[in-house]
Formats: sequence, structure tokens, C-alpha cells
Amino acid sequence: MPERADGERMYRLVEQLYPICRSITGDGVRATLDRIERELGAPLERTELPTGTPVLDWTIPNEWNIRDAYVAAPDGRRVIDFRASNLHVVNYSVPVRAKLPLAELRPRLHGLPDHPDWIPYRTSYYAETWGFCAAQRVIDALPDAIYDVCIDATLAPGHLTYGELVLPGESHDEILISTHVCHPSLCNDNLSSIAVATALARELAARPRRHTVRFVFAPGTIGAIAWLAQHRDVVPRIRAGLTLTCLGDESPFTYKRTIGGAARVDRAAELVLRERGAGDHVIDFFPYGYDERQYNSPGFRAPVGSLMRGRHGQFPEYHTSADDLALVSAERLAESLDVVRAIVDVIEADRRYRNLAPDGEPQLGKRGLYRPTGGTSIPDLNLAMLWVLTLSDGTCSLVDIAERSAMPFASIRGAAELLRDGGLLAAT
Repeated sequence: MPERADGERMYRLVEQLYPICRSITGDGVRATLDRIERELGAPLERTELPTGTPVLDWTIPNEWNIRDAYVAAPDGRRVIDFRASNLHVVNYSVPVRAKLPLAELRPRLHGLPDHPDWIPYRTSYYAETWGFCAAQRVIDALPDAIYDVCIDATLAPGHLTYGELVLPGESHDEILISTHVCHPSLCNDNLSSIAVATALARELAARPRRHTVRFVFAPGTIGAIAWLAQHRDVVPRIRAGLTLTCLGDESPFTYKRTIGGAARVDRAAELVLRERGAGDHVIDFFPYGYDERQYNSPGFRAPVGSLMRGRHGQFPEYHTSADDLALVSAERLAESLDVVRAIVDVIEADRRYRNLAPDGEPQLGKRGLYRPTGGTSIPDLNLAMLWVLTLSDGTCSLVDIAERSAMPFASIRGAAELLRDGGLLAAT
């Protein structure tokens, strides 16, 4: 069962990150990484790439920072106010100070006619323009007048920032956990996944690891591209990976496969979701969504799938002010941490064994491994041991056996450990 304390701690982190205005560059990203570091109790390795740096087919843009923004009526009242919600400004808007009639201002205003009380989230990362977002009912109620328009921001040479935490394991082979840190006050997308990734990193740091586990906290798209450009030597070591997004709402889980569809992470995720039996979904890769598309691109083909609850663009609150603290819960965050942890645990535990007594079925009873009373239905553990012995010819992994037997991975793993301790299996 999900740990209540874990969920409450993650929810508090979401609450603390919620007011920060993040973007693909700027002080909001740095402040977010600062808070993650405090939660981890350990520093992140930070990379600051200067504006103009080529990263694959892209170039690091100017850095954007914002202090204030508003649209004020003639009486000085702010009818749209960045201080009330950082979604009110089109993210990456250029600085503006002007007085405009409503006819000229209106094309710069973005609302949601279908949800007139919600503020949309809009961006202009790679086109120098500006605009405001507001509830449609506010836009519709604006009287014809001259409005004072201010965006007190800077868009100038600076840096793009991302953070990493690398937890060394017995092997240099890596598990990658990646999450985007560029969205402003949006809780499900993606403060929920920042919180889950941070909690998982804190857990894994406190226990032995077979694989090296790398956590990447980077702005979406350009951040992952920048990371790939700087880590060509690391990518071949990635044996499994996940992008995490939208993990705090009540939707069932959806796992999006790698482009190959049969990577270790695909099989681990499918096993975990199958065993939950909770109406979760597994979908094939498609080249849109989150940063899994960067990791799976032809030049890298890193085996990185994506785990989410609410799917990209498919829950009503997506990229709106309704993606707030009420949309996510401590219970769902804890449940998401359980699922991500379980997927990592399967990858960590999966290995091949060789049956050391392959000629016929070994006698388990004399080794204290078999239920002594016969004539009844075989217990699950005994059946799991028989499956492991039957398929452990050095070519089948524990995941192979769990899939073939349709038994829980934990049962197969437990059986293998008993048989190994009883001298009947050896890891290959």
C-alpha cells in the first residue's frame, strides 16, 4: 500500500514549488533545482549552457526572467495581474510597456471559451512576441478603453540550466529517470513528477544499487536535447529509462513504450501494471508528448519509455489554471511512487540463472524447499520454483519466466532467491 507519509511529503514539495514561475531558462528553474536539492539533502550536478551554444540541431536561446506584468484599466485597477497567477503572461513574452486601445490589445489576449473561468498556459519560446492569458469571462467583460500594458521582463543572453543526480551502482550500466522542470504553476504537469522523481532519488540513495541510476531534471525538449548533446558517451550505457509526467491526478496509469516496444523497461512496466490489475493502459510509442521522443530519436535510440496518469492533452485541466493543488493528492503521489519504484525494482532484480541440477526435477523436499504434504493443489511458491527451475537454462531471465508463467514477478524473484540459496541456481 502507498505510504501516507511519502505522499504527504511529496504533496508539500508540490505546494512549495507551485508559486515559482518556471520556464525553459531563468531563475525559476534554478530556484526549483535549489528546492529539489534541499529535499534530497544533496547537491545536484548543474550544467549552465550559455545562450548561443549549439546543441544538436538547436541553439540555446536567450534567458528569460520576469518580475511583474499586468493589464491595467484607466482607473489603475489591474484587470490581469501576474502577481495573482504566473499563467497570466504568455511564457517568454518580450518586455512591453505601452498604452493600447482594447481593439489592439484583444488579439494579444488568450482565453478558453469552453472553460471561461480557467486561465490557459501559453508559450512563445522561439518567437519574439508577447501576450496575456486570462479567464474568458474576464476578457469578454473588458470595456472599450485605453489599457496600460506592462511586462517587466528580460530576454537577454544568459544560460539554460539543468540538474542531475547520479547514484553509482555495482555496474556502470544505467537506469535513467528524466522529468521536465520548465512548466510554471501547473501541479500535475509537472510538479507531481518532480516530486515523485525526487522521492525516488532519496530512497535509492539510501540503498545498494545494482545499476547506476541517473536522475535528470531539465527543461522540456531543449533541456533533454542539451543533455543528449553533452552526454553522448553516457547514452550507450542506458539500459532502461523513464520520463515521468502527470503523476498526481486520479487517472489510471498509462505507460508509453519505447520505439522498439520490447525493451527491458517496456517489459518491466507492463509486468508491474498487469499485476496491479487496476485498469491501467499500455500504449505504443508515438513521436509527440514528452522527452521520451528525444531519447528515442534515431541518433540515440535510448530505451526510454514514459509513465503518466493523465495523458498529454487528454485531461480537461491540461495546461490551464485548473491544474492546481486541488487536482493532485498525496494519495495519488504515493501510489505513483510505488509504481515507479516497482518498475525500477524489476529492472534491478531481473537476471538470468542456470539450473545446477538440470537432469530431471531436483528433489526440493530434502533441501527444505517443498511443501511436505502432497495430494493437494500445489502452493504458489512451489509452482514458482518449478517454473524457475524449468526455464533457467542460462538464456531466460526472471522477467521471461514471469511473463511465461503469468505469475507475479515478486513470486518468481523470491523463488529464484530460495533456489539460489539452496544451491540449485547460479547467476550467469
